[in-house]
Amino acid sequence: MDERGRIALVCVPFAGAGPSFFHPWRALSADRWRVVPVELPGRERRVLETPYRNVVEAAENSVDDVLSDLGEGARAVLFGHSLGAVLAYELTHLLSARGVRVERLVVSGSPGPWTQRERRATGLPDVEFLARVEEFAGFRHEALDHPEMRELILPVLRADCDMHENYVPSTDEPVSVPICSVRGSYDGLVGAEQALEWRRATTGEFSYAELPGDHMYLVDHARAVLDLIEAESHFPDDVAET
Repeated sequence: MDERGRIALVCVPFAGAGPSFFHPWRALSADRWRVVPVELPGRERRVLETPYRNVVEAAENSVDDVLSDLGEGARAVLFGHSLGAVLAYELTHLLSARGVRVERLVVSGSPGPWTQRERRATGLPDVEFLARVEEFAGFRHEALDHPEMRELILPVLRADCDMHENYVPSTDEPVSVPICSVRGSYDGLVGAEQALEWRRATTGEFSYAELPGDHMYLVDHARAVLDLIEAESHFPDDVAET
């Protein structure tokens, strides 16, 4: 099958992450998907660029790059975790308006788009900020223990938390794309009721699933995530055989 003929799995990173997080998914997905990570400024190849502090702005400024990566006539499934979930939701609105056939939106570790976080990290001093982020994520990235790496990562992490915690949807209109909401079974940050709020964000089908783990369950369960996305994505024959 031609690379461009496969359905694209557009992967939107969580706070502080870059596109390389999803590179192993390419091998794990085998021939199921063409994995297309979204590249945001402030990290990896775009490390010298100023990171966004507004989700809607980030989506609007990223959609052309995503369209270029997808190619003409593409069909796509969008996946986003935490911050990536609301960014993927905004991208779904934009891509659908631009003629992309978005088959499904898979949102992970996130309350519905209209729910504001009660516990916040934005504005805290560095030590308290990192402790709060560690509490949210359920683990501490080893790079934060190295001063040089921390100096690079901290501004991006702060910007990501800022835009996530201050996110307001661009519209109150739901998407027509089917949505699957996923969470770690013992996620202490996003409860089941909050994950189920996504049913209000679509006029199409809605489903809910849990996978073993905490808020960052996907770090150790990438294959299970891909299996779930495949199981949830029931395409018509003309799509599956493209």
